[in-house]
Amino acid sequence: MSLKDVLVQNDFHFSKKFGQNFISDRNLLDAIVEDAGVTADDTVLEIGAGAGTLTAALAAKAKEVVAYEIDDNLRPVLAQTLGGLPNVQVVWQDFLEADVGALKARFAHAKVVANLPYYVTTPILVRLLDEGIGRSITVMVQKEVADRLAATPGGKDYGAITVKVRLTGRATVTRIVPRTLFYPQPNVDSAVVRIDVIEGQFEDEDPSLTAKIARGAFAMRRKTLVNNLMQLGYPREKCEEALKSMGLPATIRGECLDAKDYVELAKRLKGGTRQDESHKAL
Repeated sequence: MSLKDVLVQNDFHFSKKFGQNFISDRNLLDAIVEDAGVTADDTVLEIGAGAGTLTAALAAKAKEVVAYEIDDNLRPVLAQTLGGLPNVQVVWQDFLEADVGALKARFAHAKVVANLPYYVTTPILVRLLDEGIGRSITVMVQKEVADRLAATPGGKDYGAITVKVRLTGRATVTRIVPRTLFYPQPNVDSAVVRIDVIEGQFEDEDPSLTAKIARGAFAMRRKTLVNNLMQLGYPREKCEEALKSMGLPATIRGECLDAKDYVELAKRLKGGTRQDESHKAL
C-alpha cells in the first residue's frame, strides 16, 4: 500500500501549521539513514515522525528509535506504518516542550535524524546544539537553510546560525533532494545536512559569551562588527583594540569571522562592556 493510500484510508488531513511534507521514496529514505551513519549499536532520536516512513527505515538499522511527534491526528497512521516494530517508541509531544534534562540524559550520545519543517528548523537546531543533545545531527531542511548551515565565512549565506553550528562541529550537505520526492509536494527543493559534533575543539572557550557576541555581530548585517558590538555595550575603543590585536581591521563585518575568531574575540572582550567598566570605577 502506498503512503498516499495509507493517509487516505485513515482520513488524514495535512496541517499547514505543522508544515507537513512526508517522504515516500524508498531510495531516499535509505540514503538518509546511510548519511546519518546509523548502525545496530545506535539509539536514534527522530524529531517529527510524520507518517513513519523515515522512522521505519531508521528502525531497520538502529538498536532503537525514539520519535517525537506533535500531531495527534497521525496516531492511526503510525499505528499502521509502525505497528509491530519492537524497537520504536513514539512520544506524542512537541519536542521543543520536552524536558531538557531528560533529553540530555537519554540522548546526549544518540544520533539525531529529522525531516524538519521550515518554521521550526532554527529553534530545534538551537536547542540541540545549545543543550548538547546528539553526537551527530542529520536533518532534511529547505535547500536555502542548508546553504546557511554549511556556509563559509564571507558569503551571503553566512550568518549567526552558521557560526553556532561551526562552534559546535562541522556541517556537510550530503545530498540535494528535489521537491518531487515529497508528498504533498512543497514549493522548494530540500537538502540533507549532517552536523558532526566535535567536543573540545576550542580551548578556554566561554560558550555563552561567544554565542552572545556572534548573535550580536549579525544583528544588523549592513553595519560593521564594531558598530554591532557597541549595541551590546562594548565601547568602540575596546572593540577596535580587540580586533587590531587579532590582526583584523576595525571596518570588518561579522560575516568575515570564522568560529575560532569569535572564540578569540570573546576572550578579548570578556568583562569589557560599559557597565563592567563603570563597576570597576566605583
